[in-house]
Amino acid sequence: LTRVDDRTARDRIGYITRVQSFSACHRLHSIQLSDEENKQIFGKCNNPNGHGHNYKVEVTVRGKIDSVTGMVMNLTDIKRHIEEVIMVPLDHKNLDKDVPYFATVVSTTENLAVYIWDNMAKVLPPDTLYEIKIHETDKNVIVYRGE
Repeated sequence: LTRVDDRTARDRIGYITRVQSFSACHRLHSIQLSDEENKQIFGKCNNPNGHGHNYKVEVTVRGKIDSVTGMVMNLTDIKRHIEEVIMVPLDHKNLDKDVPYFATVVSTTENLAVYIWDNMAKVLPPDTLYEIKIHETDKNVIVYRGE
């Protein structure tokens, strides 16, 4: 016979997602391809002067719900890390020119998700980052889980 109270003794796992928006511009262009190949592959997104997005990023952490605080992680801490990792280096920036990582990496949203993952993983407690989801547009959404 299992009582409901017995479940509270077990470790429960929760997920917290914080949503943040930022604006940035970029040009999809690979230094490994010719100008013609870049135009063929990336089309209008290869515009030499770039183009911009109002990105919406969702940072999800996973962990045990603390029996004392009732939290997986303090949202204040998550907000501070997002400010440091996402807002300061990326908001209102030209990804290709202002973010050294993208000097040699094509600034696709997939690669942007990897960049955010790698940098969030450095500042969050080990093994708590679960997912980075980026809405590039209302119709284009990228998910990265560190794989």
